[in-house]
Amino acid sequence: MFQSPLPLLAFLAWRAVGRGRNFAKFRGWGIGRLVLLTPCVTRCYLARGMQDALALRIMRRALELAMRGRGRTSPNPMVGAVLAKDGTIVGEGYHARVGGPHAEIVALDAAAEGARGATLYVTLEPCCHMGRTPPCTEAILRSGVAKVIAAVEDPNPAVCGQGIARLRDAGVAVEVGLCDAEARALNAAFFTWVTLGRPLGILKAGMSLDGKIATRTGDARWITGEPARRRAHQMRAEADAILIGVETALRDDPLLTAREAPAPRQPLRIVADSQARLPLRQQLARTACEVPTVVATTPGAPGDRVAALQAAGVEVLVVDGPGPRLDLKALAGALAKRDITSVLIEGGGTLHAAALEAGIVDRVALFVAPSSWGGGRRCPCWGASAPPPSRRPGD
Repeated sequence: MFQSPLPLLAFLAWRAVGRGRNFAKFRGWGIGRLVLLTPCVTRCYLARGMQDALALRIMRRALELAMRGRGRTSPNPMVGAVLAKDGTIVGEGYHARVGGPHAEIVALDAAAEGARGATLYVTLEPCCHMGRTPPCTEAILRSGVAKVIAAVEDPNPAVCGQGIARLRDAGVAVEVGLCDAEARALNAAFFTWVTLGRPLGILKAGMSLDGKIATRTGDARWITGEPARRRAHQMRAEADAILIGVETALRDDPLLTAREAPAPRQPLRIVADSQARLPLRQQLARTACEVPTVVATTPGAPGDRVAALQAAGVEVLVVDGPGPRLDLKALAGALAKRDITSVLIEGGGTLHAAALEAGIVDRVALFVAPSSWGGGRRCPCWGASAPPPSRRPGD
């Protein structure tokens, strides 16, 4: 319930004019000043509250704009920017694609001369280095922007506070932290890729009420309904790569493309296959020249199978590891070096268990069908021996 700030403000004003041993001496003056100060302090309080509410609304608008780049900017982060002056938006923009202008530049171009003296709200610290595009800090300084409010610092070592320092050194006021949590969540893939050196791992599975991802006969198609499939395709469109195990490839012969959602590009298709067993007749191999496909295997994979896959247009990625099984942690590191910032882990149960054990899963998306298939431990979502993520200590 809302409580009026007037009693607290009155008390603070009373303390300000009549504290200590001198209170009795100035009591009469204090009561009069109290009456005068209370409305003044209240007006200041309300004005600051209105300014904070306005700043919050504008930053949330910047976050909305940033989301328009989802699935199009990787390995860059999604960024939105809004320029405002005297409570009015004079320019806005977002980073639409990798290699394209950054959000700050788009907003500055939209504002033109209106940027001078304005406040720039941006969801990530402006860059200060030469990358695919020139540094945004210099464009901000040339425009005459008076203040910059950034949601969060850029974790990239090439920036990481240096953009903020550059602006402050040039006399621009800078604040950081408004909508910090929302900005980090928006770019969870980018933050994971930069800080942990691996892609964000999203484990996705369709399952029955009793935790099965396939029937007793191994049939795993169409467990859930049409809305779940559309959402799954949307997740594919937003991910940089999709990872499945070779058993899933053999059983389901999937295409692993985003067909029911707008997709500016198809994700990289990856099969975890320690012995390079993927048959050339499978859809993944037959369409490898159209949609990039990788078979991640081990040094022990037979050379003839590796050569056959390569001849069909499949890229074979040999991942070194301590044992005969594919080292998923090493695979994640290798993908990060290829600028893969997010991987959708689609299964099956053995791969789910191995990914959880390797510590490369950051999020879990479960689509649960209103049915129970029984069959004991047959085709469990988490493999034959791994517990579900909710039971893992520390998760």
